[in-house]
Amino acid sequence: MTTSPTTPFDLEAMKAAVVDAIEDIKGFDITVMDVRKLTSMTNYMIVASANSTRQCKAIADNVREKIKEKGYTIRGTEGDKEGEWVLVDLDDIVVHLMIPTMRAYYNLEQLWTEGEARRGHIKAN
Repeated sequence: MTTSPTTPFDLEAMKAAVVDAIEDIKGFDITVMDVRKLTSMTNYMIVASANSTRQCKAIADNVREKIKEKGYTIRGTEGDKEGEWVLVDLDDIVVHLMIPTMRAYYNLEQLWTEGEARRGHIKAN
């Protein structure tokens, strides 16, 4: 797991705060993926779409603002200069905000669900 001191209850509250912040700015196609079985880097990945780079940046700003208000730490942000794909790293949750063309191209949901499927076929020695 990650090294953050977030308790499971806090993690659920943080996840809800992120989704609310995305919805506040009309982000859409929100997907929440529990990736704890696939990686130790984070617990959840949240992927959402925005209609434009401007909206993508606005959603990222709102996520950061709402998370700070709740007292959670923001580890970093990438891509907010361009705005086609903005990543907000909250340690226990990584938020991917993308315009539809980027989201379709990278298809993170498929990447991570295929990882889960492949993981089930790996046998321990």
